[in-house]
Amino acid sequence: MPNDKHDRKNLSWSRLDNAAKIFPPTSHGSATGVFRLSCELTEPVAPDVLQTALDRTLKRYPHLLMVMRRGVFWYYLEQTTLRASVVPEHAPPCAALYEGSRSLLFRVSYWRHKVSLDMYHVLADGAGAIEFFEALMTAYLMLRHPEAESDGLPQASVSQRWADSFQKYYKPRSGRKASDGLGRAYRLHGVHRADGGLTVIEGVADVRQVLAAAHRCGATLTVYMTALLLSAIHSEMYVREQKKPVVLTVPVDLRSFFPSRTTRNFFGTIRVGYDFSRRSGELEDIVACVAAAFKEELTPERLGARMNRLAALEHNPVLRLIPLALKNPVLRLSGAVSDRGETAALSNVGKFRLPEAFCPFVRGFGVFMSTGATQLCTCSFGNSLHFGFTSAFENTEVQRRFFELLVDEGIEIEIRSNEYHEEEEASCSDAPAAESP
Repeated sequence: MPNDKHDRKNLSWSRLDNAAKIFPPTSHGSATGVFRLSCELTEPVAPDVLQTALDRTLKRYPHLLMVMRRGVFWYYLEQTTLRASVVPEHAPPCAALYEGSRSLLFRVSYWRHKVSLDMYHVLADGAGAIEFFEALMTAYLMLRHPEAESDGLPQASVSQRWADSFQKYYKPRSGRKASDGLGRAYRLHGVHRADGGLTVIEGVADVRQVLAAAHRCGATLTVYMTALLLSAIHSEMYVREQKKPVVLTVPVDLRSFFPSRTTRNFFGTIRVGYDFSRRSGELEDIVACVAAAFKEELTPERLGARMNRLAALEHNPVLRLIPLALKNPVLRLSGAVSDRGETAALSNVGKFRLPEAFCPFVRGFGVFMSTGATQLCTCSFGNSLHFGFTSAFENTEVQRRFFELLVDEGIEIEIRSNEYHEEEEASCSDAPAAESP
């Protein structure tokens, strides 16, 4: 058994991991650096039970009880005695969380049948937050339904969960620079929301139907969804803009390539592009192009080279001595330059899992990410596949076209939104659109 009591003594403070460092200087507007996980239950949430479950779960995840402080050279995390309290839903998905050094970096809220976890990306990535959220919902359902016997989910030690895997796998001088060779990408544009927030649109489908459509194209689920999103964006491009490639950023969980039990950030990204001015634009060709890019980029060598190149900045002795007040503008500029190579983003976080005894009490899970442009996050639970679109723009034509492409394949889609979009309801589903906060 891991000695969690001993591990907790080493949690007084921590440097931000390599991936986390970019979020404080670049979090602004609708790109808050916050992502949301949600769980829809078959019955209304019991807030008192949820609070008890949260208190118990955090005893196994004490490293999440951190605040972020501003140092001379870098931001850092410091453990706090602040209590995490369950609150009724009052903020939109992915609303800003960091409010100075007296604010926790996550929030657990509820609304009717839904429990939501909003988390600032400096604290964890999607895979890490999912582990915590699964543990929280398991603890809640164990209290709510003691008649459903379960042993819960296996857990790593505190030290394993709080390990900085970027440091563990960093190799100086790792070889030639990895390049995507895609150049400047087509950029989505439109009227931003007046409130500076996000337009959120959810779609829910049967994962078996989507997998069948993907297999008809000879593609994996992620390759198929990437190809559909590229096609949906192309349908909204002006002819004069088609000389620029459509480029999607795709986050990659590095735990699949470098063994790690950390719940901190441990992800990389690849970029997948398609030049509609030089290729046919047929779905089969887009799928083939995406599949080839995935095969080339998703190797330990390519991902390791990218990881080491980014980590090298942290280890640069000159950069380390530059005060934070001067680093922040440089990091903001670096983020802006990087954004010029991206049209949108797609993240498939995979499957949510709960002990089998509790599955009948859950309708499904959802994932959403803050963005300054447009992002699609997908996940599955049982036979339910969830699509979580977030966008800084009022226009929802790309989202509508994406769902229409699925409907054209005979896939039934239920649409929900934080706004009422009558056109999505009419085009994509016979079921009424359901509002959610």
